[in-house]
Amino acid sequence: MHLNNKLKNITTILKKNKIKIAVAESCTGGLISYSLTKIPGASKYFEMGAVSYSNKSKIDFLKVKRKTLTRYGAASAETCKEMCINLLKISKTNIAISVTGIAGPDGGTKKKPIGLVYIGICSKKKIEVTKFNFNKKLSRTIIQNKTLVETIKLIKNHIKIL
Repeated sequence: MHLNNKLKNITTILKKNKIKIAVAESCTGGLISYSLTKIPGASKYFEMGAVSYSNKSKIDFLKVKRKTLTRYGAASAETCKEMCINLLKISKTNIAISVTGIAGPDGGTKKKPIGLVYIGICSKKKIEVTKFNFNKKLSRTIIQNKTLVETIKLIKNHIKIL
């Protein structure tokens, strides 16, 4: 299914079930929020989106603990989980989504290579953080788009448990 059809499908489900979502993005820089809001009627399901690129914004706005960032780094399951849980509290939505990782073309290390992305999705019932290792040879834009596609799949699966 084409990406636009997947987006229309997921937004129809969100609207029909009166599910509100919020998104906190780092390595995707607003792509997920943009993609979810480019569909007409977005105000029925989209509450807010935040691009928290710097560690300072993760701490100040999303209330990620400085200790978490120091110990595990921004591109980590632990940071992604805190971003998600805190966004759920801040936004008071049914679902919160967080994304953090290394989209490249630089910034990668052996332990944290380019293409490493964590996607968090949570509701009052469940939190899950999924790790992706996209091919480090892919362009930044392709890594970001692959993250968008995986996020849509995770939203669809998470809606089933609400």
